[in-house]
Formats: sequence, C-alpha cells, structure tokens
Amino acid sequence: MAPTSLSKSELLAQEIQALEANLTQISLRLLARRHMLATAESCTGGMIAVACTDLSGSSQWFERGFVTYSNEAKAEMLGVPPGLIEQHGAVSEPVARAMADGALTHSRAQVSLAVTGVAGPTGGTETKPVGTVWFAWCVGGETHSEMQHFAGDRAAVRTATLRYALKRLLSLLPA
Repeated sequence: MAPTSLSKSELLAQEIQALEANLTQISLRLLARRHMLATAESCTGGMIAVACTDLSGSSQWFERGFVTYSNEAKAEMLGVPPGLIEQHGAVSEPVARAMADGALTHSRAQVSLAVTGVAGPTGGTETKPVGTVWFAWCVGGETHSEMQHFAGDRAAVRTATLRYALKRLLSLLPA
C-alpha cells in the first residue's frame, strides 16, 4: 500500500497544531517561573508577537514585542549601538544579541528572543544570501545566538523563522 500524501490544507493544519503546542509549552514554562517574554523582530515584522498573542491568556506571560525593522528603530527602541550595525550589518550575530539584550533592558520581561534576517526576494548578498537569519535568546541571564539559512520565498523564510525562534526558545527554557 502506497503512503498517502497530505494536502496543503492538511499540512497547514499540522503546522498550526505544532506551533500551538510549542507556544503552550513555552507559556507553561514561563508561567511556572512567573517570567514574561519580550520579542525583538526585524525580518518577521511582528509575526512572533502575533503568534504569542494568538494564544488565549498570553497577557500572563507575554510582556511586549518590538518591531524594529529599520536600523534607526533598532537603535532607538532597543539601544543597539549604530556603530555595531555599521561594523557588522543589521543581519549579524552582534546585532541579534544586542536586540535580545535590548528587549530585556527596555521591558519588564525576564526572557527575550530576537530575529534579524534577509527574507527576500531582494536584499541578499554573497555573504548574507536571502534566507540568512540570526537569532538570539536571553534566558536565565545568558544570551544564546545562532544563524540559520532557510529556503523558499519571502513568506517561507519568515514562517520558518517564526517556527525556529519558538522551537529553540522552548528548548532553552527549563522544563
């Protein structure tokens, strides 16, 4: 018997269920410690904050979201030094880490996540092609960061960024 393939709507339903499951676990872990989450987003334009606040009761664990799409917004809202952006570029590990740290400094949250990347279809370079995303998470007083490359169009890169940011946050939060 040949395996059945899932339709697009079935795949989307599975994707939504997995995202909701991750968010539920994140919320439970934050609530258990009475911690709040702040997000700092560039390439996702607030998608992570929307996903968090789509969960009923999120006001108990989601403190605020910063959409810092421009370099000026990163500096003004999160305190990212303009020199850091000039030296490394907005899509870089130092800037992602500064965004995550700034989200904590400029909020009442104890946990943060930050994303900055090239969603495309334009804006990519040889060293930072479309699909390059830097992530940073501040959990338990420690900042973690990493880069991922995602394939696909703008929507696919942004959706993959959302999924990965939350999946990795869940892995960093103590159970």
